[in-house]
Amino acid sequence: MEEPEFSTTLGSTESQERSTLTANRCWENLECYMVLMKAERTAIGSICFLAGPVTLLENTLVLAVIMATASLRQRPSYLFIGSIALADIFASCFFTISFLDFHLFSRSDGPTAYLFKLGGVTMAFSSSVGSLLLTALDRYLCIYQASTYKVMLTRQRALLSLLFLWSATIFIAFLPLMGWRCPTGLAPPCSRLFPYINRSYLACWTTFILVLLALILAAYALILWKAHCHESFMTSLRETAATGHNRMRMDIRLARTFGLILVILVGCWLPALSFMIADVCVTLTHMQQRAFAFCSTLCLVNSAINPMLYALRCRELKVALLQLLQRLCESGKCKTKENLTPTLPSADDDNFTAMFEEEQQRSRDTRLNSISEIVDNEHPEFRK
Repeated sequence: MEEPEFSTTLGSTESQERSTLTANRCWENLECYMVLMKAERTAIGSICFLAGPVTLLENTLVLAVIMATASLRQRPSYLFIGSIALADIFASCFFTISFLDFHLFSRSDGPTAYLFKLGGVTMAFSSSVGSLLLTALDRYLCIYQASTYKVMLTRQRALLSLLFLWSATIFIAFLPLMGWRCPTGLAPPCSRLFPYINRSYLACWTTFILVLLALILAAYALILWKAHCHESFMTSLRETAATGHNRMRMDIRLARTFGLILVILVGCWLPALSFMIADVCVTLTHMQQRAFAFCSTLCLVNSAINPMLYALRCRELKVALLQLLQRLCESGKCKTKENLTPTLPSADDDNFTAMFEEEQQRSRDTRLNSISEIVDNEHPEFRK
């Protein structure tokens, strides 16, 4: 009478052991992290194959122009833009190669190799967001400290801030490789998004990036508030309707420019960061893992958009690019003789430091485009 019960208990025990072995084999081979379906692999792979080379070429061009132009290398604002370009170059290389290697080609690296690749991706994206913060602070100082801007933010101080930024991001990025990894290997309660990653480390890095993004938002919000207050003050002093209307539109143009920058920045980063926060708090499903894989490619897309937002909109960098092409032509690498550096039409240059220094060299009867110069030259009492 008791033999059927014994055989049933034995069968259930064997099935549990079999499921446990299967689960352990899944974690050991990283199969539980390779969750993309064939159609999802094709879609995400297409994004990486397109955004990766575009990001690399754009940022390499920006960095080459800045390094080849002596006047740009001396300007703190362009040093920060160059740092953005360098970080995005690393992001295009590390992220594209490691992401495709893992999700598309299903290559299972050991802990050391995987954490080194992940550290490269973390370093690149952390340095990119940190450089965006330095650029926002540069614009903030240009507006709020217009009279002492050149004294406060020298080239040496800009280089020191970049050295500190890159040292900090490299140290933070490779902490898992130096030992701060999941104590149980790959099994829960480790991260379900990144193999070998401790949830406490993931929480700290996510908080670090969120703080950087919050500071960027605060800096641009203060700049827009300063622009709005100044335009309201200038409008109240002018009796000519046309002049007042032209002046009044400056804060609206800034709002559109900065609004575009912030929407793209938050839209590309917030989805991935939201999944990282959820991974710290709960156990993610395979569907959520697949959604995170798509959201993480948006960070690469942001690196592809950064040159168009921060570098290629700058009039001086465009002129420097044309001058570089002209020097290449004069050295015999192309056969044209036409002048490649015509005067460019005025555009909405959202690099306030470049506009500030350029407008200081113009005569006072020329219309000022830099808010910092308007405050410093026309109404110093408003600045105070």
